[in-house]
Amino acid sequence: MVSPQQSLDIVASQPNARQKSAAVEFGREVCGSLEIAEQREWLVTNGIGGFASGTVGGNMTRRYHGLLFAALKPPVGRTLLVASVEETLRYDGTDYPLATNRWVGGAVAPSGYRNLEAFFLEGVVPVWRFAVAGCTLEKRIWMKQGENSTFVQYSLERGSGSLQLGLKVLVNYRDFHATTHAGDWHVGVDKSPNGIKVTAFDGATPFYLLSQDAQLEPRHDWYRGYLLPLESYRGLEDSEDHLLAAEAVLELAQGQTVTLVLTTSARAELDGRRGLAHRRKHQEQLLSQWSLGQSASASDAPSWVKQLILAADQFIVERGIPGAPDGKSIIAGYHWFGDWGRDTMIALPGLTLTTGRAEIAKKILLAFSRFVDRGMLPNDFPDAGGTPEYNTVDAALWYIEAARSYFDSTRDLDTLRKLYPVMTQIIEWYERGTRFRIHADREDGLLFAGENGVQLTWMDAKVGDWVVTPRIGKPVEVNALWYNALRSMAHFAATLGKSHELFQKMALRVEQSFSKFWNPAAGGCYDVIESPGTGNDPAMRPNQIFAVSLRESPLSQEQQKSVVDLCARCLLTSHGLRSLSAHDSAYQGHYGGGPRERDGAYHQGTVWGWLMGPFVLAHQRVYGDRETARSFLNPLGSQISSHGLGSLSEIYDGDAPFCPRGCIAQAWTVAEVLRAWHATAA
Repeated sequence: MVSPQQSLDIVASQPNARQKSAAVEFGREVCGSLEIAEQREWLVTNGIGGFASGTVGGNMTRRYHGLLFAALKPPVGRTLLVASVEETLRYDGTDYPLATNRWVGGAVAPSGYRNLEAFFLEGVVPVWRFAVAGCTLEKRIWMKQGENSTFVQYSLERGSGSLQLGLKVLVNYRDFHATTHAGDWHVGVDKSPNGIKVTAFDGATPFYLLSQDAQLEPRHDWYRGYLLPLESYRGLEDSEDHLLAAEAVLELAQGQTVTLVLTTSARAELDGRRGLAHRRKHQEQLLSQWSLGQSASASDAPSWVKQLILAADQFIVERGIPGAPDGKSIIAGYHWFGDWGRDTMIALPGLTLTTGRAEIAKKILLAFSRFVDRGMLPNDFPDAGGTPEYNTVDAALWYIEAARSYFDSTRDLDTLRKLYPVMTQIIEWYERGTRFRIHADREDGLLFAGENGVQLTWMDAKVGDWVVTPRIGKPVEVNALWYNALRSMAHFAATLGKSHELFQKMALRVEQSFSKFWNPAAGGCYDVIESPGTGNDPAMRPNQIFAVSLRESPLSQEQQKSVVDLCARCLLTSHGLRSLSAHDSAYQGHYGGGPRERDGAYHQGTVWGWLMGPFVLAHQRVYGDRETARSFLNPLGSQISSHGLGSLSEIYDGDAPFCPRGCIAQAWTVAEVLRAWHATAA
């Protein structure tokens, strides 16, 4: 029998060979056009909140591109430490640039993308293949799980003789939301064992540029005026400076590999082959865990489903808390979101249960149970740490739904017993009233929520004092979740041998009152009812789909079918559901511009990919046709090659061709597509 260590040694001893097939792969038709290549972005993560990201073309197009965004206070405190490595290949007396930069003023120099023959993903590991003068050089980037360490590896796959590889490492030290203009900033750059130690300023976390293959020499030259075109598009500061901190020139022969390690650990593993073997082993384990729970369906899964299984892992992070040092959480989206209560609970079933990782689901549920306060779950953990913010009405209800999904998958009575008092507390507080006037109306049992200037539902865009989509009153999806939660609690109580009659009575009352949401003129539900001063809101939005897709529905079968058909006619696109019907006068079909323009369009027609999951499940429920329901997922699944490579985006334009926007990798989009695919398996 081969031990785990022997297995790792076998993988490490194998040369870097291209996978026979990759779910994401481009040739010169993409790589040779900078305008196309820079629109496709890659992402690698480390499981503690850190990440590295960039473009196929190699140039940085946004402030969130760099080789080491370290989570200095995992999973937050994300800080750009290493921006890029600029490479030049010298062969037979000629220099060939491999790096690409855009500069303020419009220049593109160097233009290494012209030498890029192919780009593909090995799992989630991005690989660039450069081809010049008979030589082929491959570059790989990955991170070590659980550590702020990025590996950048170069392998000469083909060449008639040795060549020289020149490397320039550019660094920084800033919050991941910021940009740097150097001024006269002097950074400490010093020799250290196996490389360079960088100390940005007194009190800063030191970091290291290391290699056992290359002799790195210290430098201190600011490169000023990198252009970030996507920040221009977003109406934000669009230029930045980076410091050249280390340089190396080395000989490279065919079959030889050199690895740089960019890290906050002075004792980081420097063996690139072993580091890559660890990453490959981790990916193999993820696919194995998933396939074990899928029976025959795993072998029939399209390549994009398998790719999303790997992408799902990128959102799962450690969040140690007092009493639960091994706690887990979920990053809502890359590049700029943290771990949010609502997003975590919506994404939990698809990212953990569908992928065969129920133990992680358990850790997340237990960790978040410690933060329930006055019946509410925090919606936001500040990125710099501090007190969580309790400003969401639906996160706690999604928590109960996540617990239901976990129990249905595991039948884990011990964990249910631990969570039951917390969930009971949620119901009790919501029934009698908690923050922001969240309470069950004594007249009909429906949930009311909201105060002026506050947005408590997932349609939460706000610009200054302007709440773009005010939904004070009784939102339809909140009450669908409320009904579902009450039914789930009745089931939990009965399972644990406790009294369940009160939950049943409350649920029955909500079911009877839910008729208030029905708008016969539209053949669907009002989005919000009994809003102070405005009454019932007839806007055609997707929130009513949850009254069909959740396990327990308060609608009749006829009404459920009508809702699905209405959403299909007015909201459905290839990549999700629009947040507002295109026939509404407030509809905006393009998401772009500055912060005010973008937030103004966020829920006024922008397509949300995660809503495809509930739509597919609702469609299957009313039509009973698994194959047709699953077919809605295919166009969205193909999006793994269009924006965030190997993953799925947060949002899309409301107008065709529904271009991807927002975060390049969004937890609940990936999660809900996986959950819907799994639920529609034959």
